[in-house]
Amino acid sequence: MQAIMGIIFHFIGGFASGSFYLPYKKVKGWSWESYWIVGGFFSWLIVPFLSAWLTIPNYMSIITSADVSTLGWTYLMGLLWGIGGLTFGLSMRYLGMSLGMSVALGFTSAFGALVPSVYRDLTRAEGVRFTHMMASTGGRIILLGVLLCLVGIAICGKAGMRKEKELSDEMKKKSISEFTLKKGLVVATISGILSACFNFGIEAGKPMAVEAVARGTNPLFQNNVIFVVILWGGLTTNFIWCLLLNIRNRSFGDYSNKSTPLFSNYLFAALAGATWFMQFFFYGMGESKLGNGASSWILHMSFIILVSTMWGLTLKEWKGVSKKTLFTIIAGITVIIFSVILVGYGNSLIQ
Repeated sequence: MQAIMGIIFHFIGGFASGSFYLPYKKVKGWSWESYWIVGGFFSWLIVPFLSAWLTIPNYMSIITSADVSTLGWTYLMGLLWGIGGLTFGLSMRYLGMSLGMSVALGFTSAFGALVPSVYRDLTRAEGVRFTHMMASTGGRIILLGVLLCLVGIAICGKAGMRKEKELSDEMKKKSISEFTLKKGLVVATISGILSACFNFGIEAGKPMAVEAVARGTNPLFQNNVIFVVILWGGLTTNFIWCLLLNIRNRSFGDYSNKSTPLFSNYLFAALAGATWFMQFFFYGMGESKLGNGASSWILHMSFIILVSTMWGLTLKEWKGVSKKTLFTIIAGITVIIFSVILVGYGNSLIQ
């Protein structure tokens, strides 16, 4: 029953992550950077604080009393993840939900499974290290899964190129207004690699979760205190970049532009941000039930890819392409999901 509950929590989190960008499509008349940072304040600051306040007594005292190295590594990983999150938004903007999430999260799945073991090698922390992992059967299965993931991403990229050739600019922009394959693949790759740092941040911040449980916190919510620190880093990166874009594009007026539906814009941006954070709220609950960080990460990514693929098909992002192209994107996503499962299986052998 505990494992089943863990899977259910991961599915809810995956559904939230795979769906969070939908409310942004309802924002009218604002530049991308304006609605992204408004949603960001909810996803990286307001909702995480509220979540920690509701579930962890005196959570700020846990943070302020944590070791400097713990806070430093956790925040640094948040900064790097923030760049990944920033480019993740651009991936959706340029590639759409199905292709963008599949490429970005394929990389995130693979690197997110490997990064914690690398961290343990660098810091001599307890747990399975990268050098030990590579000497084991499970470790070699993980590497095979990573290679297979790259193959799946290449297949998705091929589908994207076929789509670009088959559809006119007008048809491509009906479902994805700023569709740009080359630029989208670059930012999705950067996003996928750096987004894996979130899992690294969870690993680095574990002492805070342990302290939270020691103080009587329900283990189901122990990771909420870690999320606060990681997301400070994410907010820092995204706020600086969006501020620079506001200056460059002269889009500061968006926030008070009465010619746009201000109330609904703020509402949908806030909804997108809150929905985004829910993925990690339920991820933390799922991990606490399954007790395997790397495999939990893989399971979480699998559900996100599945949900985003369904949304992409529902939103007709591939409408008008040939059957061969549609088969290619489905095949690529299937390969990525299989690789994610393979990486998870490899991790289960070495935990």
